Amino acid sequence: MLKEEIGARIKRIREDMNMSKEKLARELGISGQYLGAVERGKSLLSVEKLKKLCDLTHLSADFILFGKDYRIPESTRKLLSKYTDDQIKSGCSAVRQFALFVKHLN
Repeated sequence: MLKEEIGARIKRIREDMNMSKEKLARELGISGQYLGAVERGKSLLSVEKLKKLCDLTHLSADFILFGKDYRIPESTRKLLSKYTDDQIKSGCSAVRQFALFVKHLN
């Protein structure tokens, strides 16, 4: 089942990019037939080809393999860019401590 899900996600990504199977296969350095097998869940991409797909699409391997999207929305990225890494870490720590405080109120 996992191979079929991965293949379906790769096909959807390719279609969302308006890219033919042959063009994406060329970009990845594989044959169109092999990409078709991947999209049908009969084969998997090697780690090297998966990395190429991630670089090409700007998607994470987590998303391609498991459907998990951890990208930060652009609006949030702009807001966070105003702060240093240390300020963001301090803010996250404060939120964590507050969450623990609220959890123990009940």
